[in-house]
Amino acid sequence: MKQMKYLPLFTLLSIVCSPLFSQREKVASYFGVQYRTIIPSNFGGPKEFSMTKKEYTASITQTTGYSFGATVRVGITPLIAFETGINFTQRNFNLGMSVADTTTGAPIITAKDHWSLINYEIPLNALIYIQLSQKFYMNSSMGVVATFSPTDIQKRTETGGINSFFNYASVYKTGLNLNANVGFEYRTKNRGFYYIGGSIRVPLAPIFVWGSWHEIQKQTESTFLRGTMRGSYLSVDLKYFFPNIKQKGTQPIKPPIE
Repeated sequence: MKQMKYLPLFTLLSIVCSPLFSQREKVASYFGVQYRTIIPSNFGGPKEFSMTKKEYTASITQTTGYSFGATVRVGITPLIAFETGINFTQRNFNLGMSVADTTTGAPIITAKDHWSLINYEIPLNALIYIQLSQKFYMNSSMGVVATFSPTDIQKRTETGGINSFFNYASVYKTGLNLNANVGFEYRTKNRGFYYIGGSIRVPLAPIFVWGSWHEIQKQTESTFLRGTMRGSYLSVDLKYFFPNIKQKGTQPIKPPIE
């Protein structure tokens, strides 16, 4: 059942890629795969924040995550291209909760936990190449990323006593991010393209509304905190584009990727 969470990735990939492959392009287009390491950033919004009400304090911190998927590069001119694809992304967060003594202010109960946010991304980027040598290229791209987050998140943390904590994220199902990339690639005719670079991602709106409760058993009252998380981040990107190798012999029909 765990593999089922990747099903939307391959379904959306087929929808995105099929119109591109059906077109006949004069400039070569390429299909590839990519992997990204997500690095939290304070650019565009804090990667960590906390909330306090009465004696209860809760904090959330974005940690490293990852993203992988397929990418399609459609050639427009020899030095300009359009890049899209579909990615599965997992973003991780640490949670911290504490209850302070009403007299001294020192924490008397503390707890830690974590959760993960899963979403699917479709980037739409305009890309420009700068040729450095016969096989080395530098490229940069800018665009937007459409995101889809299928589920909300909830987590109950027990301390082993009468105190417990509950954290809930009401996730915005769809979103739009600004995206910028820069990197270098090594091109070979028969072995494909190898790319390494970096990206910055800035959501245009919060990615979820976060609520945190402190509850005491057998009591109806609880302390409630509420905030939002934007979740900007940097990433290290690795990509590989498969070579376009023509079939030998008669080719009456032009292949979709040349």
